[in-house]
This record gives sequence, C-alpha cells and structure tokens, in this order.
Amino acid sequence: MREIKIKSSLVIGFIGIGVMGSAMAKNLLLSGYKLNIYTRSKKKASNLIKLGAIWKESVREVALDSDVIITMVGLPSDVENLYLKKDGIIEVAKKGTLVIDMTTSKPSLAKIIFQKALSKGISALDAPVSGGEDGAKNGSLTIMVGGSEYDFNKALPILEIMGKNIYYEGTAGAGQYTKICNQVAMAINMVGLCEAIILSKKAGLDPKGIIRTLTNGTSNSWVMENLAHKMIEGDFKPGFYVKHLIKDLTIAYETFEEMNVDAPGLKLSLSLFKQLAEMGEENNGTRAIIKVYETE
Repeated sequence: MREIKIKSSLVIGFIGIGVMGSAMAKNLLLSGYKLNIYTRSKKKASNLIKLGAIWKESVREVALDSDVIITMVGLPSDVENLYLKKDGIIEVAKKGTLVIDMTTSKPSLAKIIFQKALSKGISALDAPVSGGEDGAKNGSLTIMVGGSEYDFNKALPILEIMGKNIYYEGTAGAGQYTKICNQVAMAINMVGLCEAIILSKKAGLDPKGIIRTLTNGTSNSWVMENLAHKMIEGDFKPGFYVKHLIKDLTIAYETFEEMNVDAPGLKLSLSLFKQLAEMGEENNGTRAIIKVYETE
C-alpha cells in the first residue's frame, strides 16, 4: 500500500462517495490531505478507509471536524438537505469553514447556500465538474466555479488535485449556470451527431469514413471525437449515465423557465433522452441515444 505523507494541517471533509466522488476523494487522499468522509453506505467508502480516510458517522461529524467540506451527491434535493436542514453543514460548520459543492445542481440553490453560509461566517463555492469517471480518476476534470474570487483562489490548490481545467466563472451560481450551458450544448451536439450517422448509413456511406471527414471540418467537437465511433460500434458502456444527463437537462429546463427563456433545442434533447430511458437504457452511457433513431 502506498505510504501517504500528510502535506497540510488542513482537514478536508468529503461527503458523497459515488463513482465520481470516490475517485476525487482518493486523489485528495493520495496527495497527502487528511480526509474525513461520509456517505450513505459505509461499504462504498471501504477502499478509501483502507487508504487512510477517516470515516465519520454523520454529516454533522464531518462538518464539526473539517476545515474544508466538499460535497458530491446526486440531486439538488440532496444538496439542499446536506446544507440547509437541521444539523446540516451551514448550521454545524465552524466559522471560517470553506464549503465546496461539486454536484451539478440548481443555480438558485447555490445562491441561497452562499447567502446562508455568509451569514454564519462560512465561505461557499459552487463548483460542478465535467469530464466523467475517467476525468475524476485521472484528476483531469474541468471545474466551473462560482462564488467569491478570494475563496476561489483559496480553494485552488485543492481543486487542482481534482481537475486540470479550472475556471472562475463569477459570483454565486455562476458555476452551476456554466455547467448548464455545457450540458445543453453537449446534449444538442449529441443529437446532431446521431442524425449525421443515421443519414450516412441511409445514404449507403461508411459512417466511420464520414466521421473521419467531419472531424476535420467545422462540425468537429469533443462529442464527435470521443463518442462517434463508439456509437457506430454499439459500445454503450456508461462513462456518464443517461439517467444523470436527464437530471442535468431537467435542471437546465427549469432554469430556462425561471429566466423566461425559450430553449427548443433543449426541449427536443430532453424528450429524446427521456424516450431512451423509457426503452430501458437509463443505466447505459449517453451515447446510447442513437438507439432512439435506430428503432424509428
């Protein structure tokens, strides 16, 4: 087992040890930070505990004994419960604590958490990520941060362990708004890619050859470079689950509605991914969206 040398007296608490959270927490631990962890199932945290992470029995215990608290959970409702309920992070954390929510959540909720934290002498950042499981494992995530720029700079050495491309986007909620922009653009891009592949097949062309050409043209994108050939080959192993994209696009849709902005591309993409989930594909990777077109 690798020997871990404590690099700082700073104690980090990490709540939410899922696929992404586990990998992110592991990178922090291996970098030498003392790490308190909590998740709903202790079994999920067993590998981190073996590496030296300290298991806490509740959110309250993490909040009481950590200088920085990172959360990476599933839904905005989970985030709200963690931060705002009785015995939640805002109520329990000591003055001067820095909290960083890395869940993809609602910008409006990020703003509420920021203000509630500020009133208690706690600093809060919203810092959702992009890059999937591989990015979490490799410490190469893109991290989009909203909150105080002073707090962003304070958090940067920690964020740099988990991510490669880290951007300060603006005031509270800005990280979440940026993540919404990312998910909307990615989903619409994926729908367009599916239609290009289907058309190439219907025209009797080699779809792999078409993708080779398109990646050297103006339609090229990360989605095309990384997902197109897997779509064509029928490789739908999840890097990012269909059900999680539906959650993100639903947050995006609600946010557009709150801002009274129409989003026809988002509406179409969300409806297609919901149709895919109804086909039993919610636990496949998002590139399985091509199945919607192949069954029509």
